[in-house]
Amino acid sequence: MKFGPASPEDAIGGVTVHTLRQGPLVLKKGTTIGPAEVEALTRAGIKDLVVVRMEAGDVSEDVAAASIALAIGGEGIHVERAFTGRANLFAARPGLLAVDRAAVDRINNIDEAITFATLAAYKPVVEGEMVGTVKIIPFGVEGNLRDAAVKAAGKDVLRIAPYVIKRVGIVSTLLPGLSSKVVDKTLRVTADRLEPAGAKIIAERRVQHDEPALSAAIKELLGLGAELVIVFGASAIADRRDVIPAAVTEIGGEIEHFGMPVDPGNLLLIARAGSVPVLGAPGCARSPVENGFDWVLMRLLAGIKVTRSELMGMGVGGLLMEIVTRPQPRAKPEIEGNNVAAIVLAAGRSTRMGGPNKLLAELDGKKLVRIATEQALASKASEVIVVTGHQTELVEQALRGLKVRFVKNPDFAGGIASSVKAGIAAVSEASDGAVVCLGDMPLIDAGLIDRLIDGFAPDRGNLIVVPVSDGRRGNPVLWSRRFFKELMTLDGDIGARHLITRHTEAVAEVLVDGEGAFLDIDTPQALEAARRG
Repeated sequence: MKFGPASPEDAIGGVTVHTLRQGPLVLKKGTTIGPAEVEALTRAGIKDLVVVRMEAGDVSEDVAAASIALAIGGEGIHVERAFTGRANLFAARPGLLAVDRAAVDRINNIDEAITFATLAAYKPVVEGEMVGTVKIIPFGVEGNLRDAAVKAAGKDVLRIAPYVIKRVGIVSTLLPGLSSKVVDKTLRVTADRLEPAGAKIIAERRVQHDEPALSAAIKELLGLGAELVIVFGASAIADRRDVIPAAVTEIGGEIEHFGMPVDPGNLLLIARAGSVPVLGAPGCARSPVENGFDWVLMRLLAGIKVTRSELMGMGVGGLLMEIVTRPQPRAKPEIEGNNVAAIVLAAGRSTRMGGPNKLLAELDGKKLVRIATEQALASKASEVIVVTGHQTELVEQALRGLKVRFVKNPDFAGGIASSVKAGIAAVSEASDGAVVCLGDMPLIDAGLIDRLIDGFAPDRGNLIVVPVSDGRRGNPVLWSRRFFKELMTLDGDIGARHLITRHTEAVAEVLVDGEGAFLDIDTPQALEAARRG
């Protein structure tokens, strides 16, 4: 392949390497030069341009990418048509992404012109999810390099292992002090974990934490047709001779491995009763946050045996995110209290109001933003921060005389996320958390904010506090400082509700009456309804 500058006349048949802009002329990268392009270039006064020309034996970038991708794709993989030297590979069915690491390395070591990237091995994927991409760096490659990459691919470099285990039995052992609510929550979390694989809990048993009772329960679940049994112990497994492994051995099962170099997830047990895998779950498996248990569970659901060597090879990358309810940092725990800031979001453009700034509308003789801010000031909050943006001067004027700190959000037009980030960034270092209030919710009073602050108990794992009524979660929401970094990653006009779902184990709910935690004044009709009481 030839690469270099040429005059417009000499460039005929070549492909432009860069986009050219000169006056009204725009000649995009990748354009094949023909007589019309020569005329346009000459008219624009361009003397030379950089082009690439194929030589005998070369193949174009799209042809090379497509043929390599087709060689790579195994069972359950769909290859999209190559474009601009890239061929993307997608999951044609849900399952676990199996990757031949050695083959990927072989392909990437053929030549710098050929690159191949994938998602992490054994990642659960859904149908239609992109799992890999082949990219040819230049506009073409030598045919023998393309052929070498195809040969290096072998068979099933990428494949989607379908989920084959559908029937799961659960045993929870009990000891004094273990709340039934904890067991109920564990079952819900486990059901959510199984759902993407199409697996269901066919039966669950709750027995005392002793060997005979547990053995009988496991045996019963096997008799009911469980294809996988998970045991959640009231006490963590401490040894191969502990209650859970001993119960598996008692029914003729075999302990395959205990422990794994993944944290959270160290105390995981893998066993087998005949052909049925039995998992002794670590304590972190009660949390919906990803941990080592997920890594093993999803492989088993896809019928992939997890060997000892594979388990012990998980150490690199095995230090996962800390469980948020665990004291941090462990070596020097911080003392967290109820020093909580209040953030009032007052930067929006009120687009649904059809023109007027809703925050400046009046209710009972006071502007909405002043009502919300005064209630925050009357609460136990250690400081009150007001985030402004749209009509900043008018909002600040409405709050004249109040002891608040103003923070202007220059990106307010981008959505609520930018205002949340502006407020969080302004919280003083002395604050343990922040309660995020909306300026258009006039029925939120100081008493509710105080109840949220009182419910904030880091030592008990209550790190996110939300008002709840009839199963609905409302506003405002109190966030521990531990989540500030995640809040700073929000984007667009989407709030932080997904973070609440992600960190369910850290959520404390405060029951409330009435509609105050749910009523925001977004429309003229809502404002009129509020005025009517």
